Amino acid sequence: MHPRPRPRVRRSAAVGIGALALLLVAVPFLPDSGRDGAGRPDLERSAGSGIAPESQAEIERVVAEGESLTVDGRSSTYALAIAATRCAVFEGQRYCLGLGWTTRTQQEAAEALAAALATDPSRAGDVEQPEQTGDLDPTTALRQRAAMSTKDRARVERAELETAARSVAKVWEIRHEIQGVPLPDDFALRHPETAIAARAKPRKHPRAFKILDERHVRPQNLTYYCGPATAQMIGWGWRERRQGQALWADKLHTSTAGTSISDMVRVVNHNTGYDNDDHAGPYVVLDIGDFTYLQWWRLMKRHIHGYKAPIVLHPILHKKFFPYLDDDASGHFQVGRGYRRTQDGSKLIGYFEPWDQSRFDPTEPRIARTQWQSAYKSFRANQAHFQHNLGV
Repeated sequence: MHPRPRPRVRRSAAVGIGALALLLVAVPFLPDSGRDGAGRPDLERSAGSGIAPESQAEIERVVAEGESLTVDGRSSTYALAIAATRCAVFEGQRYCLGLGWTTRTQQEAAEALAAALATDPSRAGDVEQPEQTGDLDPTTALRQRAAMSTKDRARVERAELETAARSVAKVWEIRHEIQGVPLPDDFALRHPETAIAARAKPRKHPRAFKILDERHVRPQNLTYYCGPATAQMIGWGWRERRQGQALWADKLHTSTAGTSISDMVRVVNHNTGYDNDDHAGPYVVLDIGDFTYLQWWRLMKRHIHGYKAPIVLHPILHKKFFPYLDDDASGHFQVGRGYRRTQDGSKLIGYFEPWDQSRFDPTEPRIARTQWQSAYKSFRANQAHFQHNLGV
């Protein structure tokens, strides 16, 4: 996490003694433990890595499975999809490598990835390719991971899974508040810190709200830089100073093939303070494939107004969803930063759009950075992406 240039009063400090009193009301009484330690928070997790022993064991299981695989960059795409789709279950929530938190089974996630590979335009050399704006396509993503040494792949996967394990409380809160999934009986015991944070966040949201300065925007410099441009605008909103897109591309490990959403979330967590307890907490990659439109809309309002934090939107950039486009394009990243309900009841989503087709083809119309477009079409564009996930 990175502090803002100016001092900020932390929410946990501002809540103070009153919040501590609320915690006693919000969290069931934790009994004194006997000699067996029952009823006490996991001290090993509290004092160590922040990961419970059972979650660490699950991480090692998934990493070990990867180390035993025999696939490489020359393997068939189907074999790569099956091998790459490995999932861990943390406190009842499933996290799949490269996909994020999902309600799909590992088999369902693997089959969906294999289907996406079969229709991936980047593999069809004789078919006109959509414009590539910088979202890493599935074929390249899998071949990049398979081409790693076993040691490097294990290191990357372990880091991704450890980050996921530390964020499971946030996923449970989203499932509970947005989708109505009951919390586990021991949730307050495992995560007592969430009670104060929940009390400090507003439950009701105004009809319209926005964050981030509309002057702090830039179009992507290169056709495959939607990730670096999105990260630049998010970082600019936090630091209040602009850093070059090449710097963000280096942090994101962006290649000419694009940027992955896992790297987008990692960089937001490591290079801004939007992941702190005053804002959204650790950003996660969340599969919204099972969300209804109203649940997705509720998530937008919760994140933008409740957390005062931007969203890493992850749509497919097609003309039927975005009227300012001249041509269909690839998967894409945008900065979600506002919502609005108009007098006639229409719902709009506000975002910074890094893509400007006129920069690369002067015959095409210019695209403005600041956009207010149909929230429903943005939701459909998110669902139409083969991963149907986003960073929150």
